Amino acid sequence: MYKKQLTVQKLICLAAVIVSVAVFVYSLGIMTDLYDALYSTMRNANDLTKTDVPGSIVYYNMQDFNNLFLCAGIGLIIAALLLYLTNTHVRRRYYIGNYVAIGIYSIVSLGIIGWAHGQIEIYKAQFLQVDFAALKEHAEMWNTTYTESTFWFDIHYFLFALLFLVVVALIGNAVWKKRLMQEEQALLNRGKETAI
Repeated sequence: MYKKQLTVQKLICLAAVIVSVAVFVYSLGIMTDLYDALYSTMRNANDLTKTDVPGSIVYYNMQDFNNLFLCAGIGLIIAALLLYLTNTHVRRRYYIGNYVAIGIYSIVSLGIIGWAHGQIEIYKAQFLQVDFAALKEHAEMWNTTYTESTFWFDIHYFLFALLFLVVVALIGNAVWKKRLMQEEQALLNRGKETAI
């Protein structure tokens, strides 16, 4: 039974690292379409009211969020690597450090999901307020990118669902591990009583 559980916990820890890296990459790419389509519409970065496309200020509004999201992605990777630092991926018996690493990863993940989802929804709503007719005209005139796509906003549903599943699997694995450790301890205690 331990063999199967050890294989599962290795896969879960690997999934935690992979999904954490995916969140970081997403934080790098979330503003790609906005930059390509909206950056050139602002005539003066010092006066954001001067724009060729009403609503294009969303690109500047997202800057602080994007910087924090990038830092959160790095923090998530560090939290995932903490699972490896405490040998959570291979340890036959869990100790306090393993539970702490699982707790940190879970709290960081759920915090990012809650905070970033709310922010992304706010900025998606702002993006949808852009005057797309003016944006299309600007793009044709200046040969820049035109997009109405909300792909970079919407992909977070899939990515955060994966992150949530990893957290659930990690916690479920810890519960499974605890039960196996208790069963093993009960067998050892019965063996000691029999020997006496």
